[in-house]
Amino acid sequence: MSSNTHGLPLHTHKPSRRTTANRIFAVVYGCATLALLSHHALSLLNSTTLTSFFISLTFLISDSILAFMFATTQSFHMRPIYRKEFPENLKRVVEESDFPALDVFISTADPYKEPPMNVVNTALSVMAYDYPTQKVSVYVSDDGGSALTLFALMEAAKFASHWLPFCRNNNIVECSPEAYFAIDRDSHLSDQVENIKVMYKRMKARVKNVIERGKVAQEYITGEEEIQAFSKWTEEFTRQDHPTVIQVLLESNKDKDITGNLMPNLIYVSREKSKTSTHHFKAGALNVLLRVSAVMTNAPIILTLDCDMHSNDPQTARRALCYILDPEVRPKLGYVQFPQLFRGINKNDIYACEHKRLFQIDPMGMNGLSGSNHLGTGCFFTRRAFFGGPSNFLPPEIPQLSPNNLADKHIWSSEVMELAYCVAACNYENNTNWGLKIGVRYGSLVEDYFTGYRLQCEGWKSIFCHPDRAAFYGDIPINLVEVLNQNKRWAIGLLEVAFSKFSPITFGTQAMGPLMGLAYAHSGFWPIWSIPIISYAFLPQLTLLNGVTIFPKVSEPWFLLYMCLFLGAYIQDFLDFVLAGGTFYRWWNDQRMWIIRGLSSYMFGLIEFLLKYSGISTHGFNLTSKVLDEDQRKRYEQGTMEFGVPSPLFVPLTMAAIVNLAAFAWGHVEVFRGNNNNLEGLFVQMFIAGFGVVNCIPIYEAIIFRSDGGKIPRKTSVVATFLVFLLYLAAHVTLRNSAAKSVF
Repeated sequence: MSSNTHGLPLHTHKPSRRTTANRIFAVVYGCATLALLSHHALSLLNSTTLTSFFISLTFLISDSILAFMFATTQSFHMRPIYRKEFPENLKRVVEESDFPALDVFISTADPYKEPPMNVVNTALSVMAYDYPTQKVSVYVSDDGGSALTLFALMEAAKFASHWLPFCRNNNIVECSPEAYFAIDRDSHLSDQVENIKVMYKRMKARVKNVIERGKVAQEYITGEEEIQAFSKWTEEFTRQDHPTVIQVLLESNKDKDITGNLMPNLIYVSREKSKTSTHHFKAGALNVLLRVSAVMTNAPIILTLDCDMHSNDPQTARRALCYILDPEVRPKLGYVQFPQLFRGINKNDIYACEHKRLFQIDPMGMNGLSGSNHLGTGCFFTRRAFFGGPSNFLPPEIPQLSPNNLADKHIWSSEVMELAYCVAACNYENNTNWGLKIGVRYGSLVEDYFTGYRLQCEGWKSIFCHPDRAAFYGDIPINLVEVLNQNKRWAIGLLEVAFSKFSPITFGTQAMGPLMGLAYAHSGFWPIWSIPIISYAFLPQLTLLNGVTIFPKVSEPWFLLYMCLFLGAYIQDFLDFVLAGGTFYRWWNDQRMWIIRGLSSYMFGLIEFLLKYSGISTHGFNLTSKVLDEDQRKRYEQGTMEFGVPSPLFVPLTMAAIVNLAAFAWGHVEVFRGNNNNLEGLFVQMFIAGFGVVNCIPIYEAIIFRSDGGKIPRKTSVVATFLVFLLYLAAHVTLRNSAAKSVF
């Protein structure tokens, strides 16, 4: 199927050939799951001891959660479609001079965790888009209020006068300097490349020097405008308490590159902060950019990017226009989402940072429904989408912020700058609809998920655009503690939505229909994976150590049901992963990290959310560090798991590793004793323990064999061993006092 304008297709789409098979599998697997849950319920009702009752109840709850998560996963398999765009046809449909203006939002918050050179490369890569220059404005939100970041962007503005014509004249597609120079090239451009590479290295050295000093030295401040800009950083200026800083670094009406062509707008924004005001983290910073950009340029299209997510294709904006300019799609189109892809992932992706299901497979499945969820970066929004539903426009408090307002005044004019400072004030949103009904939505640490969800509940549709050439590439954390902390933050934010009045199960299903409601529920209830994962990581192993049978014997029919459910779930997930371009080893590490996250990130996220929900404690927003240590980088490239600094997140992981190894070893002792009847009853428990041992191999290596600085701290191992002893002691006493040796 295709959408045509003036007889020329701007985009096409086709359904997946696996749709029918997916639907049949969902029905068959669902029936088998119901049979297992019925059996658990009967076992619970027929329990004769407290121990058997507890075990049956645990498995009933755990398998009910697995069944619920399976049901939500199937929504992605009901109508997946694949899309293709034809940006080459745009010029036959609309003149470039009629392209809508584009505002690009780049967010950063800490120059030490998010290196300013990442921000520089991201900004330069989108400034080099194959798009009318005077229609592009790049806004950088520095939520840390750092003079170091402003200095880096000032250097980027100077370098852009050389870099942009170099990219334009030589048809460069890797428009991030760092990415471009990382590739060895042997071409006729060698002299040009060498010259501009020297310029880039000099700029990079100056920025690095400033970062190491922790301040912008006087020798780097030369012009009057720079002196005036940096004068705002006084002794009272802190990252949590400072005035608004807005600095226009490039202006498209006057600033030209070395070839005489005008350059895009480049604007630095650091909103006002006060210790007495709520900041709403990244969502609050994005809403400030929405208002400041409305006053200055008010482009109808907005691209949101993380500071480390540089462009990899100058045609990306044109691809988004293939949908935005389609009159059949445009009336209800809220955003066009591109997948998050990453450079620097090692061969087998040991931390599963690719998140292939989250960033590629699931959005593709939602494409055939109401459209992809918002993934936090690489997303082209229509500005109108932030102001109510398609048929329910909610006007902002002042007309200058309306998406229909024409921003035709000079961005340096006193009137524009005065209003820009006003709307960036920390108390501006008081008694307004910002964050509640308009703009980026507040109420969750995962503002991207929540905002996309709310927009679709209001009636907006979205498009998942996944071209052959990656539109954007980002950076990833390269040690386990950073990965787990990032996932813990996501877990808390997702639960904030799942258990709010906007829960996907109730509010979402009613607003969008059951399939979209279940699709959003799958992500929203992610952290409850921890309950069945913890249950299967400890309960079968502890009962195995005590010789108690809790699963059917191999010769019994119920064993076949367990086997079919296990194989069915893993085979479907494997096929989804591999057919989306993955490999077996990456899939295996993805499964391993699912278990690791369940025993750490999801569990701690669930606990922290419950504590906050009970009013016992609160949590803050922690950035994931993008700084790369060379030793860690080498170990990562070798496929060695790096645990990083000591963390409570490692305690349950170590406990599970010890318990599974002990249970697996004890099971083999029973085999060598020749007790075949007992072996038949304990086979499933031995299999689960062995499965746990295989998945815990990196943990055993860290505890026992490794001598480098990346191993699990000794204190963690000692604490985990002590807790395992207490856990075993409690289980042994409980099971010994039980009259039944076979719960099943």
